[in-house]
Amino acid sequence: MSDPKPKKRKRINVRRPDVMEKVQAEIQRHYESSIVEKIRANDGSLTVGNTTVKLARQFGFCYGVERAIDLAYAARKVFENNDIYLIGEIIHNQEVNRQLDEMNIVSLPWKEMNEQYDQLTEDDVVIVPAFGAPTSYIDKIEERGAAIVDTTCGDVMKVWRRVRGYAKQGFTSIIHGKSGHEETRATASRALGDNKDGHYIVILTLKDTDFLCDYLNGKVSSAALMERFGDAVSPGFNPEIHLQKVGVANQTTMLKSETEEIQKRVCKAISERDGKTENFQFFDTICGATQERQDALFEMLKGHMDVLLVVGGYNSSNTTHLVEIGQEELPTFFIQNSDRLNSLEQIVHFDLEQKHEVTTQHTNLLDLDKDIIVGITAGASCPSNLIESTIKRIFELRGVSNETLDKI
Repeated sequence: MSDPKPKKRKRINVRRPDVMEKVQAEIQRHYESSIVEKIRANDGSLTVGNTTVKLARQFGFCYGVERAIDLAYAARKVFENNDIYLIGEIIHNQEVNRQLDEMNIVSLPWKEMNEQYDQLTEDDVVIVPAFGAPTSYIDKIEERGAAIVDTTCGDVMKVWRRVRGYAKQGFTSIIHGKSGHEETRATASRALGDNKDGHYIVILTLKDTDFLCDYLNGKVSSAALMERFGDAVSPGFNPEIHLQKVGVANQTTMLKSETEEIQKRVCKAISERDGKTENFQFFDTICGATQERQDALFEMLKGHMDVLLVVGGYNSSNTTHLVEIGQEELPTFFIQNSDRLNSLEQIVHFDLEQKHEVTTQHTNLLDLDKDIIVGITAGASCPSNLIESTIKRIFELRGVSNETLDKI
């Protein structure tokens, strides 16, 4: 006789006042920066001698990221003696995930489930990251009876409500995002709807959009469409059936301007095909923090800077888009932390096209007698302590000691 299935356990609220007081003290010690706060208070600029560092008005941790980290730290304090697991990474930042690893929070595979999920017990705790997780993962964890601490960002859940609504109305979700990204995978699973009979297709670029629009207007065959997007569609997807009514949604960290352009092009294609737009829907689901950081960088770029440093995890989508914006205007370097500033001559940074770190010789910083302005911004998953260490490293290379900065 088989063992009875464990009972499903409710999600746990770990944000008790007594717990959060301890959590906030620990997070402040790990991630906050007095220098960053001083520069914020000084209109985002600090000049020492002939070196100026400017910070974007909006950068670093957003509310959703702060909440996810709070919940992960709180889970460890509430479940002090339990095994705690995390689906993948809590956010896309190496430093934050390193801290959780040191707290003995064990990362589970996120691309596919393995035997570790089958071995979960009622005594275990599983943290769902800020990106969320596919419904199949949640179902498995509940089936095993493990406790769930859900840190999914509220902006992501808004997208989920939208795509579930599309499925309920018989609309296929066109998801603007990276098909392999944790958030997009989680959103795609919700696009199937409550009855699991909904459909989706994931597109990334405007070229993808134009190809899809060509299909909608009869210029591309179903076979060609499936050849291009076959790995980024729902099970049983049939273009001839499932692209009659469509709704656009997006990974929350995409470029807003690009998502808006995708909406316009798809709407135009549907209108040309049907002579009306009733079979098209869209909803603005770009994360507010993502947009604030993009807008702040656009504003920052109106002023002069010699170089821009974008600090953050290389797998962070919202940080990557800041790099794309910056490199259109001036030398821009995507660095994981201050260790990548090897010297005044060498910067180790992530190249978006080559998709790996490269070393660049940058002569603008060489002449110590020359006035320079270094701009710094960071994505929503980058803690202030990493920004502080970057600031200190810039001034150190320019002959300004940490002791001098600490006295400011």
